[in-house]
Amino acid sequence: MPIDAAKALAAEPRTGEITWGHKDVQLYHLGLGAGANPDRENPATDPDELRYTLESRLHVLPSFATVAGAGRPGVIAGLSMPGVEVDLARVLHGGQSLTLHRPIPVEGRATATSRIAAVYDKGKAAILVMRTEVTDTEGPLWTNDAQIFVRGEGGWGGDRGPATRLEAPTGPPDKAVERLVREDQALLYRLSGDWNPLHADPEFAKVAGFDRPILHGLCTYGMTLKAVVDTLLGGDMARVRSYTTRFAGVVYPGETLRIRMWRRPGGIQVAVTAAERDDAPVLADTIVEHA
Repeated sequence: MPIDAAKALAAEPRTGEITWGHKDVQLYHLGLGAGANPDRENPATDPDELRYTLESRLHVLPSFATVAGAGRPGVIAGLSMPGVEVDLARVLHGGQSLTLHRPIPVEGRATATSRIAAVYDKGKAAILVMRTEVTDTEGPLWTNDAQIFVRGEGGWGGDRGPATRLEAPTGPPDKAVERLVREDQALLYRLSGDWNPLHADPEFAKVAGFDRPILHGLCTYGMTLKAVVDTLLGGDMARVRSYTTRFAGVVYPGETLRIRMWRRPGGIQVAVTAAERDDAPVLADTIVEHA
């Protein structure tokens, strides 16, 4: 079997140093559409956007953790761990979970330690959980879990893992907003470290089974968190404690994200769909826990 669960779980963690500065943070925010006024009839820059774009007022959206250090180590690194030998064509980024231990500084130098934290057998597929823990001289900063879905690698009788599906919210959302994905957004977002040609090269996208390049799932992930922070958390990024999602579908540049939010005790449940495709699901089982 290409995935040796016991070997993968027993492998020594990989450790490396990552650094980032205000330009990395600003570029990431711009890749999420920061600086643009969502009111299309009033294109003037919203002063609240300066917390994402102006260095003298800069704060860090917590989802920046997924690209800090130019995205190293990332999902691809998990596929080169001992005990893991899979065909990239069978790999999907199934979900992402982020826990914040304290606010991310605008300038940072930290140590990232990565390992395979779990291997689940879903029958027709396997799920690898790639965990990255980041600390600096003051202690833990964040923990990232990437769920890597590998088609055709299940069926060995292993643990199926915990249930992650949430009950659908009832009643109308507490807030619903739309966010336009610019035609060039994937080209800008990839400058933060995800160079997969699937998001830039039309010919590569066709070989992968798509009509045209698709948006990075983690870009949608960041855009969604920004919408939650801006609308229900009063723009206070430091209130975010954790953020979990399941990638349920693709987004194409030029489409509109419809983001619906429901308040629940200690958090916000979110559903994201592609408005132009009859609200096709994009992010599901999504929770932002906050102070």
